[in-house]
Amino acid sequence: MTFVDVPESTPPSTPLSGSDSNQWGYDLYPERRQSRTQKSVADILLGKSSRGELRKIDCERSVYKCIKKSPLVRLMVGALKASGCPIDIRRHISCEDCAPNVSGGYDPVLNQVIVCHNTAYKENIVQGVLTHEMIHMFDYCKNNLDFRNIDHLACTEIRAANLAHCSFASAWMNGDTSIFNFKETHQNCVKTKALSSVMAVRNITKLQAIDAIERVFTRCYNDLEPIGRRIRRNSLDMEKAFEDGVYLGYDDGL
Repeated sequence: MTFVDVPESTPPSTPLSGSDSNQWGYDLYPERRQSRTQKSVADILLGKSSRGELRKIDCERSVYKCIKKSPLVRLMVGALKASGCPIDIRRHISCEDCAPNVSGGYDPVLNQVIVCHNTAYKENIVQGVLTHEMIHMFDYCKNNLDFRNIDHLACTEIRAANLAHCSFASAWMNGDTSIFNFKETHQNCVKTKALSSVMAVRNITKLQAIDAIERVFTRCYNDLEPIGRRIRRNSLDMEKAFEDGVYLGYDDGL
């Protein structure tokens, strides 16, 4: 297995303090800070505030469309409801301005999915973010996920990459496959994506992240709950997964 090169993690210039720092590791979601209420004069004069509000509206519209129409998002909503963690779109999903290197996140303290409207506001991107982060929410709800445990974090990132992201096309673009390792294509992509995600939110070395991923990989890679299958690009897998979920009692209430 060869990971794509990811630089060693370094703390941000203004890290979170106290218990928040232990929860998040990095200050990726500035609107989560207590000091988020004031907007700078420069932002207002340069029009950043108004552009941000428009992107936020686009993001919220895309979230609503995905909740209503996306087979994967509807499946996750139904699975969470069946697990005793129903989703209220007004309470559990928030479009916010984030660091430019992330498109979404999950806040276990407030039990909220974060969609970064500065990087993810188009419907197809929002669908991927919602599915990815709802897998974390599902693991937190049903499997007692502890984000402070590096093995738990590695496992949920493996599951999210496995079920929501990796396909042959994306693996090829990331440099995770060739004609000589076709059989390992998907696993390589999942490991690379999980490594990137773990290092984005924890101030650990690359070697520490790889060790955690390798320790839990086989078990977590083979856990396909609740989607039940790996989604292939340009296929009917999303629709089939949603249909299977209905038979399992994953009713999204629509």
